[in-house]
Parts: sequence; C-alpha cells; structure tokens
Amino acid sequence: MDAACLTTPFGRRAMTLALLTKHRQAEKALPDIKRNKWKLFRAVCEARNDLDVSDRSLTVLDALLSFYPSDELSASNSMIVFPSNAQLSIRARGMTAATLRRHLAALVEAGLILRKDSPNGKRFARRSSTGDVNEAFGFSLAPLLSRAQEIEAIAGRIAADRELLHSTREKISLCRREITKLISLAQEETIAGDWDALHDGFRSLLSCIPRNPLLDQLQVLLMRLTQLRERIINQLEEHNNSLNMCANESQNERHIEDSKTHYGFESEGDYETSGRAASPPRNQADDRGGSQKKSHRGGQSVVPSSLSLDTVLRACPEIKHYGPGGSVKSWRDLVMAGSILGSMLQINQLGFKAACRSMGPENTAIVIAYIYERGGDIQSAGAYLKDLSRRACAGQFSVAPMLLSLLRARSGTESSQRSIMPN
Repeated sequence: MDAACLTTPFGRRAMTLALLTKHRQAEKALPDIKRNKWKLFRAVCEARNDLDVSDRSLTVLDALLSFYPSDELSASNSMIVFPSNAQLSIRARGMTAATLRRHLAALVEAGLILRKDSPNGKRFARRSSTGDVNEAFGFSLAPLLSRAQEIEAIAGRIAADRELLHSTREKISLCRREITKLISLAQEETIAGDWDALHDGFRSLLSCIPRNPLLDQLQVLLMRLTQLRERIINQLEEHNNSLNMCANESQNERHIEDSKTHYGFESEGDYETSGRAASPPRNQADDRGGSQKKSHRGGQSVVPSSLSLDTVLRACPEIKHYGPGGSVKSWRDLVMAGSILGSMLQINQLGFKAACRSMGPENTAIVIAYIYERGGDIQSAGAYLKDLSRRACAGQFSVAPMLLSLLRARSGTESSQRSIMPN
C-alpha cells in the first residue's frame, strides 16, 4: 500500500514528529474504509472551521480530488495523485504557484493530505507494461480517508447545531409575536393587570439580544420569553375563569329564580290591545316597594321592579324603531332590538354575549339603548358595555339610575321648551 511507505520531505523541508505521527495514523486507519470523495469533501467543507481550513485551501483540496480517478476513495487503490503545478492551477481556478504552495502546506498542516516526494522532488508515476501504476509520487489522500469518521462526526454536529439555532430563532420569533399580541389584547380589552410593566420587561429582554447571538444566548432568551408568555397567558386565563364563574353562578341563580317565579318573556296575550306599554316581568310583582332585585349577590341582574317597559321606552324612545315591525311591545322585542342596535354600534358578538351573561339580556338591551340615546357622548360602545358588565358582575351596577338620569334630562328639556313657547 502506497500510504504505508514512509517518505521524508524533499529539499529543505524538515521531518517532524508530527509528520511521522500523521503517516502512522493514516496507515492504521485505512483498511476497510471507503467513502465517496465528493460527499467526504462536502463534510470537510461543513467542518472547515473546526479543521482550521480556509476556503482557498478547500479549493485546492477540491482540485486534488478531481485528479483521483474514481469517485470512491478506497485503500485498495492508489491514494496518490500527482498533478503538475500547471494542471493543479487550472483546476484550482487559476491559483498562482506561490498561493498553491501555501495552501498545500496548510492542507498538510491540517492533516488532510501528505506529501510523498520523489528523489528529485518531482511528481510522477511509474507504470507497468499494462498501464497500471506501480508507484506514484505526489500528494497522498490517505489522511483524508483515515479521518473520514472524525470529519463526518464534526460535520454532523455542526449541521445539528445550525438546525437547532434556526429552530431556536423561529421559536423566539413566534414567542415575540404571541407576547406582543397577547399584551395588545389585554390592553384593548382593559383587563386588569400591569400590562405596561410587562411590555417594558418584554422590550428590555429584546434589547439584550446581540447582533450575532450564539446558540446558548438564544436559548436563555427563549427560556425567559417563554416564562413571560406563560405568565401573560395565566393572567388572561384567570380573567376568563373569573368571567365564566360569574356567568355560571348567574345562570344557576337564574334557574333557581325561574323555578320559584316562572319568570319568562311576556307572551303577546299579556298586552292590552289599547296600545298601553307593557307591564314589567311577572317576577317583579313580588317586590312592590320598588327596590332592585338581583338574581345573585355578584352577577346578572333582573330588571328592577320599579322599571316598566314603558319607563324604558320613555327614557330611550329610539330603540322602538329597531324592534320587530318597527315597534317594541315586549321585553323579548326589546332584547331583539338591542341585538340589532348593538351590531350598529359595532359591539362584537363576544362582548354582547358576555354582557348578557353578566347582567341579563334585558339589562343589556337597556344599556345599549342608553348608549344609543347618548350618541357621541360615548366614544366606544363596546368598551363602555364591557365596563358595565364587569361592574354588574361585582354587583356594583343598576340600570335604574341610568334611565332615571335620561328621564330627568328629557323632562328638563321638555320643560324648557314649554317655557319658551308662546301662549
């Protein structure tokens, strides 16, 4: 085997112990090793930083491999290539002789090739009468083949690290997007919490990212962003759970109230055909004193017994136009008109349903009618309804004062108009 023949350098290049060690390592590792030369070269390119090889040195190695007659590197064949400097320069993209010598020395130093110098330092091969190479002098590719497993392991690790880096960057991008949108959601929905402080903490984390971060730095950042995201999600889930609990308690209490009073929307038969306004719901007959009856201590409120449908329509007459057939004759009609009016006021369905759960559909319709009567005084109907829903859930809201204020304002306007009218 050619690689087994130890040769010392030609000319003034000295023999070193490191060179001797490289020869012996190539001899021991060669048996039974076979690799596709171009796949092995791509692995060397992947591992070039760990192998301390420059891109120009890789160009020279590529040129040397092109002189190997087979695509498969194998110890059963000669591992020596013997191109002249002129041929090597052509295949090395026109590299000059001095540059070739420098990068050939770098490849030897990196342990990827070895020199096998002839007695006169020339590169050539002695062939048999049949044309087979008996002995060749030039550059041995045996070290490259002997280190194939090592090089492939390095290349695999680098590729895995690169994939992990890419995956970590993607996760950070997704986490950043989720945190930004969740904080925006919480601020738009005016959910209780110190969202400005969380946003400032989020921005401070992002400001610590270096221009070219390492994998370890990105993994630490991802861990902190994930913790922040979980904290935000937990706060939002607590808010949702509190709303659901409030709605469930309200629904349960409403069912209890229904079983006691058989409360429901009035049927068409409950109305007098003379055109008088509808009477209040039946469950209010038990409370003649005019006090507000709540279905439970902190949630959905039944319409106060002191308020009749006639009172609601006198305070908010505009809602009548959105009822079935352009009129409101029952509490059911009022709820239907409130739903239509809510869509006109750009109150989303989620907000409308949440309000119905927390304060009841009748009270929700009354609030929407009140918002419509106020016109431009209320900038955001959805936010206003949401705030009143939270207050109703805490037992801190009643529609009665709201309607009475409208009635007082309306009666005051009518009085002033009568005072200025001529007799």
